[in-house]
This record gives sequence, C-alpha cells and structure tokens, in this order.
Amino acid sequence: MAVTPIERVKSAFVAGIWATLVSISIGFGFKIWLAQWVVKSDLALYHTVVDIISMSLILMTGFRSSMVVSYSQTQNDKDITNIFRYTLIAMVLLTWGIVLPYIKHELHLDVAYFHLVGIILGMGLKVYFANQIAMYRMYHISNKVTWMEPLGQVIAFGVTFYLLNQTAIASLFYSLMLSSLAVAGYMFVNRRKVIATTPLASVNMTPSLKSFVQKSITSALEAGAGLLMIYITVLLTIAHFSIDELGDFQVVVRPMIAYLTLLFVFPIYRFVLPELAVCVREKQNEQVGLIKRWIYKIAILVSISFFVLMLFAGQQVVDWVFPQTYSKAAPVLMHFSLFFVFMMLNAYQLAFIKAHGLFVQSLAIRLSGIVALVASYYFYTLFTDNVVAVVLALGSGYMLMFILSSFVERRVVRQHQGQSV
Repeated sequence: MAVTPIERVKSAFVAGIWATLVSISIGFGFKIWLAQWVVKSDLALYHTVVDIISMSLILMTGFRSSMVVSYSQTQNDKDITNIFRYTLIAMVLLTWGIVLPYIKHELHLDVAYFHLVGIILGMGLKVYFANQIAMYRMYHISNKVTWMEPLGQVIAFGVTFYLLNQTAIASLFYSLMLSSLAVAGYMFVNRRKVIATTPLASVNMTPSLKSFVQKSITSALEAGAGLLMIYITVLLTIAHFSIDELGDFQVVVRPMIAYLTLLFVFPIYRFVLPELAVCVREKQNEQVGLIKRWIYKIAILVSISFFVLMLFAGQQVVDWVFPQTYSKAAPVLMHFSLFFVFMMLNAYQLAFIKAHGLFVQSLAIRLSGIVALVASYYFYTLFTDNVVAVVLALGSGYMLMFILSSFVERRVVRQHQGQSV
C-alpha cells in the first residue's frame, strides 16, 4: 500500500525531532565538558574558525530548497546535480583561496593550514551529500546523520586526544574534520545503494535549468537573510545594552532560539517542503490541506506549551540550568515565547510558497522581516530601555513575515482554484 505524503511528513517530522534531541544532548553535553577543562582562548579560537568557514559554505545549503523543488518538477537530477557540483567546487575554492588566508593573515589566528583545508573539504563534502539526500527525499538517512555527526565528533576527539596524544585544540579540529568526512561517506554509501548519480559532465542550460539556477541564487540569499535576522539581534544588543545583558542573550536566549529552531522549524524545510513540492506537481490539493492542518496543530501545541512553561516556570528553569547571574534572561525568554508560533507557521507558509516555485516572493518576505525587525526595535525603545525590546523586535519581524506570507499563500490558492475550474 502506497504511503501518502501526510503519512511521510508525520513519520519523518517526529523521527526528526527525536534525532535532533539526541544530537542536541550529545553536542551540548560535549560543549559543557570541554568548557570544564579546555583553555577558554582555545575554545574561542576553534569556534571562531568554524563559524567563519560555516558562513562561507552556508549559502550552499540555500541550494537545497531549489534542488528539492526543481527535481520534483523536472526529475532531471543529472543536470541539477552537476550544476550544484560546479557551484560547490567554486565555493570551496573561493573559501580555500580567500577565507583561509583571511583567517591566517588578517585575523592572525594560529591554526595549521592542514586543519583549515581539512575542515573546508570535510564540510564541503557533507553539504554536497546532505543536499543530495534532501533532493531524493531520503529522510531516514537525514535523521540518522543528525545524531551521528556529533557522536562521531566526540569519538574522534577521544581517539585523537587520548590515543594519539594531540593537543585539545588540534583534537577539536581533527574531530570536526573526521566526523564531517565520516557522515559524508555514510550518506554517499547509503545513497548509492538506492541511486547512483552520474559523473561530472557538461550541462545543457535549458530554460528549466536556468530557472533552477535563479531559484538557487535566490534561495541562497534567503538563507543568508535568515541568519542575518539573528545576527542583527546580537548587534543591537551589543550596541545598546550592557555586557551583562549581552551575556544573558548570548548564553541563554540565543541558544534557546537555536534549539527550538532545530527541533521544530528546520524539520518543516527538511520534510514538509519536499512533500509539498511533490503534491503540487501531482496536484494533490487534499494532501496539501492535510499537511497544513497537521503543521498548524503542531505549531499551536508546541507554542502554547512553550509559553505556559515560560510563564509559570521560566524563572525556575533558567535558575536551574544556568548560574544565578543569568536569571534576568527569564523574562526575555517569556516574551520570545509569545512569538514562536509565528516562526513555525511562517516556515510552513514559506515552504508552501517555494513548493510553487515562488522563490523571489519568499526572499522578499524574508527581507521585509529584517526591515520590520530594525524598525520595530527603535519603536519599542521609545517605551522601554530593557533588552526585551530586542526579542520583541525579532518577534515582530516574524509576525510581519507571517502576515505577508499568508497573503501570498491565499493568492496562490486562488490562482490554482481558478485554473482548476
């Protein structure tokens, strides 16, 4: 019996949440353990290098949405994969040629070239196979990789530090390099059992492939805009508030936003978008409606639970998990909980819009959220000088995005209903 899209979404989404919980537990526990004994400057150096390289490759994850949608529409995986290969090779070479010297000679970070090159290649291969897995809708592989990568890094760190007698900082770089290569190899072997992709070859740029390239560029820009929203909140906090309030935001609030996003927002792009794209291609409007209702129920349930927890026990939770010096973060989290529902619902609506190939509209909505964030922040500062204004501004940005994406979604639905009449 064939599995329906809504059944695939439910199964993959729930499995994804459990896999992410395991990943967060391993990764967060590893960070806490390292912080107990590794020199703080070494950890800062490691995270700075990883952040810089990650930022240079993060745009390639923007290709994922366009690959998923274009493949669902054309089934032309050969040319789509080759275009992505050429683009990724170019990005890796640019990272190697520009970012690596910047880290060494401009920032004067004392990191071995071998470590930098190894991390660039390892992360590049991981992005390549992760995008392929997403395009072919191999959710079981994707969910396994979610927890295998942090586990692999812990194991690799133990081997290099305790058995090979490397320094802690060198072991961190080796562990990231080896874990990235390991999960890339795992994805390659398991994907190849089902689908063997063709070798690197020339591409005949048909109109559909030109459209794919345009969507990919737009999607990459949107991925950057999504990250920019979070970094703007950090910059606003740095510019207008004390170091103590910055610590509350960086240590408590931002990680909480990141973990909730990993658990409940990213799965919408990973699992819901591919199924919506297939439903749009096959005109399964009933399945689209079922998926939407299920996501809305999950979003409302999760958001209400988060809000109630923060309202009645937020202070106790923060005081239990973090030292007393971070207790003022609890009210900020409580205000963020008011807006989290918009993050989830907006993620669904942007996925719906992208499934119909409207990547430019999706980018425009994301950019409007950035404008709303900045404008609303300065509006809120007229009434309060508390750091909570930053989170309220972030929530306002997502709320405006939700409103705009709702209008676009309704317009798309009306157009398709008109075409079916």
